[in-house]
Amino acid sequence: MAYVPGVTLLAVLTAGCTGGTGTEGPAADSKPGSPSIAAAPAGKYRTLPEPCRSITRSTLEDLLPGIAELPENQQEKAFTGTAAVTYDTDRRVGCQWKSEAAASSRSVVLDFERVVSYDTSVSDEDRAREVYGKKETAAHLPSGTFAPGDAEKVTASPTDSPSGPRSDSPSGSPQDTGGDPGAGSEDLRPRTLDDLGDTAFLDDLLTRAGSSAQRRTVSVVFRTSNVIVTVRYAEQPAFASQVPDSKELQEKAQALARKLVDKFGE
Repeated sequence: MAYVPGVTLLAVLTAGCTGGTGTEGPAADSKPGSPSIAAAPAGKYRTLPEPCRSITRSTLEDLLPGIAELPENQQEKAFTGTAAVTYDTDRRVGCQWKSEAAASSRSVVLDFERVVSYDTSVSDEDRAREVYGKKETAAHLPSGTFAPGDAEKVTASPTDSPSGPRSDSPSGSPQDTGGDPGAGSEDLRPRTLDDLGDTAFLDDLLTRAGSSAQRRTVSVVFRTSNVIVTVRYAEQPAFASQVPDSKELQEKAQALARKLVDKFGE
């Protein structure tokens, strides 16, 4: 009989008795017939469009009438726009256009953000809902219903903002909305928007630019699946006595946002 050291023989016998129990190690977590937990789905959009090519030349001519007054050698640069500096173009891109005219200066800014969830239990779209919700909350949209002719409710630049005054003009005055608040039944206050992407809101902010000039910035923010798009359209008149018209800026900003929704649907 061959000699086998005692320790070696004991190890062999022990392995033979316990090796097939399956009570230890990674295999213990896998039970026959138990369902596997699938990761949350990825977002609908895996890339972002080129922002500086997202607005047609004819649309820019309408939004920035001052471009037509520029010398021909400067028009092409103005139509091209200036790309935003970002560190991950798969996640965020943007572009800006400006025009200077005798009566006023205007600008358009686009921002595209593709939201990605790094939590396998939360989908990209659910995470995008959270990000969008924070943006809407930060806008401090006024609550309540709108009654036609109610001058105190119709104001596109409320002063009651936790971050400080949003307008240098009295709340509820006609110049807040760029017109007579009792002239029509349209609500020009910051508000949520229907039929624009999955969800959307509009903000309208009138501020002082420098010592006298007033600047109005209309922002339209919408979410489509896991992408959040922000459109900012601003005007600053050349004279302090002039106030940018809320209705015009809001209509044009919304029209541009709807064109961008269609572009994502292509």
